Amino acid sequence: MIKEKYIALENTDTIRPDSIDDYIEYGGYSSLEKLFSMPPSEVIDKMQNSGLRGRGGAGFPTGMKKKFTYESCETCEQRYVICNADEGEPGTFKDRPIMERNPHKLIEGMIIAAWEIGATKGFIYIRAEYYTATKLLEKALADAREKGFLGKNILGSALSFDIEISLGAGSYLCGEELTLLESLEGKRGYPRIKPPFPAEKGLFGKPTLVNNVETLTHLPAIINNGDEWYKSLGTEKSSGTKIFTISGDVNEPGYFELEMGVTLRELIELTGGMKDNIPFKTALLGGAAGTFVDSSMLDEPMDFENLQEKGATLGSGAVMIFNEQQDLHAIMGSILEFFKHESCGKCVPCRVGTSMLVDWHRQINKKPLQQEDLVDRMLAQSRFMEKTSLCFLGKSPVMPLVSAAKYFKNEL
Repeated sequence: MIKEKYIALENTDTIRPDSIDDYIEYGGYSSLEKLFSMPPSEVIDKMQNSGLRGRGGAGFPTGMKKKFTYESCETCEQRYVICNADEGEPGTFKDRPIMERNPHKLIEGMIIAAWEIGATKGFIYIRAEYYTATKLLEKALADAREKGFLGKNILGSALSFDIEISLGAGSYLCGEELTLLESLEGKRGYPRIKPPFPAEKGLFGKPTLVNNVETLTHLPAIINNGDEWYKSLGTEKSSGTKIFTISGDVNEPGYFELEMGVTLRELIELTGGMKDNIPFKTALLGGAAGTFVDSSMLDEPMDFENLQEKGATLGSGAVMIFNEQQDLHAIMGSILEFFKHESCGKCVPCRVGTSMLVDWHRQINKKPLQQEDLVDRMLAQSRFMEKTSLCFLGKSPVMPLVSAAKYFKNEL
């Protein structure tokens, strides 16, 4: 059976999460001395060469994102690092255990990111329901300041940087980086039109780097072990590890950190196999804004490139497993209701489109003879929404709809 490889979850079974001394004893903050001996541009080059990509869902190259932020404004004295810890994608629960079991690793990662782009202030935008994680982070930040890892001239370096916690607004949409910025500025969680992107004009109009919790916790390991070491993990094009959160019809749901390229079959084996030995039917990869796959994808490597080539997505790493007894029509109905509920209503394609999708889907039970026509209408509407909606929410229904129709059109 495949074994886990810990980077983001390293030492989470060993240290006490409320003890900075434990974290330091096991090598915590050791990357900073090496970090401050390198110019920011060199660190960014290492991140680019490592192949690290965002673990929040989009998979954008992390080093490139930092380079854009670093180079966007030569005269800007203020830049920001923001950790997106909102984690609102259904089926995703990977960031919470990091913050609850090793909060200092996140802080260390944010310090590295601040050095790279020249930031003086950081924010952790955390889901308001994460009470335990918030308390642990508050203590971790206070302890880090006391030890000199946050504040003025950290460890005698030229970096002065501190971090503040901001509670999320309870909206799925605020997990999108531009809407997150609006919320962080105290405004209603409406999406911004882009460009400009956060690297150019982010929080309060300043260059801003927004990274996911899991992404930031990979940075200390890359500084300590090198970019070539990181590239040796995973696949040729998708390096490193990924935390997969597996739920549904399996014996032992949970989260597992594995090298990129693990197969869906291996993930199911890690969870003890299918519950009650009922055969596998489908998996939803990436959460509500993800894609359905059938048994033909069980042995395909789970990485960014391969899944994209097969018309699927890795997304946030959520994997929802469904057996042959599950009602796919009901599952799709729940997804479409979710998008309708979470739409902010700012743009017409999403506001009206999500309601139309729900209405047409409900009609399938009432008009079974028109099922194929109704499904075709839903597919056409979702493609229109993908092209015309302002933000990712309106562009998302096309993914579960088109992928499910590819394998199970008669069951939608």
